[in-house]
Amino acid sequence: MDLKQLSDEIEIFCSEREWQTFHTPKNLAIALSVEASELLEIFQWLTPEQSQNLSPEAQTEARNELGDVMICLLNLARRLGIDPIEAAAQKLVQVRAKYPVDKAKGLAVKYNKLTP
Repeated sequence: MDLKQLSDEIEIFCSEREWQTFHTPKNLAIALSVEASELLEIFQWLTPEQSQNLSPEAQTEARNELGDVMICLLNLARRLGIDPIEAAAQKLVQVRAKYPVDKAKGLAVKYNKLTP
């Protein structure tokens, strides 16, 4: 299934349940934040090493929460009329300009902290 098909399936799922009135951009943005927080909760008390080697149970939880995040994100993008692939591609162009390889390679600092 590609992203368009998934977005269409989400739309059908919500339409069948008559949830459109609840799915305002505000509510969907809040739901996206909540679902992302539930994903974050899986990693909350793990060491960096543990976070890279999740237990099978935690891996399943992460998969489920990532699914929820993706559903909320695609639903929000559809409501706003934004193509998420195009938005990400455009953002990548902007981020590449802010973080040139020769200045940012191997560094985890904000663009305004990179050496000139």
